[in-house]
Amino acid sequence: MQNKKGDTLFFRTPPSVLGYAAVGGKKESEGPLADGFDVLDTDTTFGEKTWEQSESRMQAICAETALKKSGVTPKELDCLFAGDLENQCTASNYTMRDLPVPFVGLYNACATMAEGLGLAAAFIAGGLAQRTMALASSHFCAAERQYRFPLEYGGKRTPTSQWTATASGGVVLGSVGGPPYVKAVTFGRVIDYGIKDINNMGAAMAPAAAHTLLTFLKDSGRQPEEFDRIFTGDLGAVGSTLLEEICEKEGVKLTNHSDCGLLLYDREQQQVDAGGSGVGCSASVLCSHILPQLKSGKLREVLFIATGALMSPTTFMQKESIPGIAHLVLLGSGK
Repeated sequence: MQNKKGDTLFFRTPPSVLGYAAVGGKKESEGPLADGFDVLDTDTTFGEKTWEQSESRMQAICAETALKKSGVTPKELDCLFAGDLENQCTASNYTMRDLPVPFVGLYNACATMAEGLGLAAAFIAGGLAQRTMALASSHFCAAERQYRFPLEYGGKRTPTSQWTATASGGVVLGSVGGPPYVKAVTFGRVIDYGIKDINNMGAAMAPAAAHTLLTFLKDSGRQPEEFDRIFTGDLGAVGSTLLEEICEKEGVKLTNHSDCGLLLYDREQQQVDAGGSGVGCSASVLCSHILPQLKSGKLREVLFIATGALMSPTTFMQKESIPGIAHLVLLGSGK
């Protein structure tokens, strides 16, 4: 069961993280977190003929690996929450053709992993499930074709743009098990500051990240310095600076903030402009970097705040602004 205060669900019996996996492509294999990935495909095709099929295969590998590491079979899952960046959640839908599991498809852009993890935990804490899974992915080439230009076009990138990760992350939760634990969830609200620059999504998402973080701090009565780290994803360099500025204006100083978009790649050595993005960015950083440190005890308690820009190619062409959203998950090595 859980208690609700404000917009935050506090779990009396926190669901346990039974297992997790991270899968990535070539760019991710060259980044600073490469050693934490379970599988890396250096040609990013994953043996498939199209980029969309490649993403589905990558997501399937991630699901299989996470289940194997957790000692759970697909038939033992009560529900699987998955999402991606493709139209109609194509990657997730096609992945689930071969997984005999009740499936809830999700779309909250790059906030999808936190959304799925929050829902997966709430189902267990509410007594509706014993074992659940959150799964998310993105693929650079599939996303470029859908949201920007085909790779063959060779379009120029702006300094504020971000690199969509070819990556997937999957987390299996259970009602019984050891650390890490999902202790609380704050589902965010849609926040729109009127940003219209499609090449500066960090600026569009930062206000949502600030709103959700400040909401959680108010609901929990806690301060930022009480947590080992506050992870966002994926604000990149521009959005991270804006988040800290917005919070400081509200009287909250962030001295322990890290962004998944700045952790996944080395901006000095890799051409990723303002950093990483994509559903798979925060999902893979969670599973290759954050959860392993919680499991080992190196980190005791962290906030994981995934952020999403909720535009589409159609709304962009109609000159609409870019709404943002952010969901927060409190993770800890103790209950």
